[in-house]
Amino acid sequence: MKIVLDHLTKRFPNRNRKIREDVVAVDDFTVEIPDGCLIGLLGPSGCGKSTILNLVSGLEEPTSGRIFFEDRDVTNLPPEKRGVGLVFQNYALYPHLTALENIMFPLGNLRGDERLPKDEMHARAVEAAKLVQIDGLLDRRPSEMSGGQQQRVAIARALVKKPGVLLLDEPLSNLDARLRLATREEIRRIQRETKITTVFVTHDQEEAMSISDLIVVMKDGRLHQIAKPQAVYDDPVNLFVAKFLGTPPINVFSGTVKAGKLLIGSEPVLDVPGVGDGEVTVGVRPEGFEPVTEGGPSSAKKGGWIPAEGLSFACALDRVEVMGRDTSIVFAHPTLDGAFGRAIVDAEEAAGLEPGTVRFALRPSKTRLFDPKTGDRIHIAGSAEA
Repeated sequence: MKIVLDHLTKRFPNRNRKIREDVVAVDDFTVEIPDGCLIGLLGPSGCGKSTILNLVSGLEEPTSGRIFFEDRDVTNLPPEKRGVGLVFQNYALYPHLTALENIMFPLGNLRGDERLPKDEMHARAVEAAKLVQIDGLLDRRPSEMSGGQQQRVAIARALVKKPGVLLLDEPLSNLDARLRLATREEIRRIQRETKITTVFVTHDQEEAMSISDLIVVMKDGRLHQIAKPQAVYDDPVNLFVAKFLGTPPINVFSGTVKAGKLLIGSEPVLDVPGVGDGEVTVGVRPEGFEPVTEGGPSSAKKGGWIPAEGLSFACALDRVEVMGRDTSIVFAHPTLDGAFGRAIVDAEEAAGLEPGTVRFALRPSKTRLFDPKTGDRIHIAGSAEA
């Protein structure tokens, strides 16, 4: 089922009596979610993600704007008429009911022509339990189940009505790291099998990137970017999006453009044709650094890219952290935003590096320029930007 949010705005009264203006939780938000898509709604705490979910489900009414499921305007429909399944962060299971009874509960609330016979309710509950692989635990109560099992019960309960839309509100935040990984893989499997249009709310960018078909990045109630996960990572529209996605985060420097050259400090590091002279903000992904030694660049292997001669800059090497296959070089630079930056390189590239000075060349495909005042992206003419 396609979902269209058309200029959606939600305002709440301000509890601070000294401030008369309302709190704007969602601000003129417009997005189209394709049928059968799993979309990750991503942003920092307080950006309006859960409010969007509550508006789509009908738990909140918009101040202005419209909500469409396909061509049907559902803006004023009550939640029970929308055909939506909702999974909360805290699961919201009834502690006195078994897993089977929890899953069947929404079916027992159906009225009129929608009401089902008991044997059909039971069959549909078992079917949903099998889908999330808890059909062997149906006689247990929530207190007798692990967090991951309780989460699956909550998902089965949301699926048992065969909704057209599935809404997940930070469903993994109460699980430990290993269980989160396993459960998010299960959510993706279930979504692919059911082909239900799914909105997955999270502040964890790794979760969003790993299972989403599309990512919507929000800040202060506004849409900043919607695209495929890798496209958002490689091609951010502004500095906020660039900084929000990525682990380790993007390294941010103050730079200057002079006569088509990008300078970090006083050293030229990149050709930037078509960019006007002036100050810029430079974002470099951790994998965008290439150590340069006395014998020249250590790489002829990264996609055939070889750093241009003379385009590199010196950083103070703080330490080298070995992480198995890759190595993290922790460094400092006077123009760096933050105390330290991180470069991720192959282990052999960091061999022999000792505290002192390290020189880096920058990969053009992993380097982005931004306006220092607005944070908007500055595109480089004819560059290898991904």
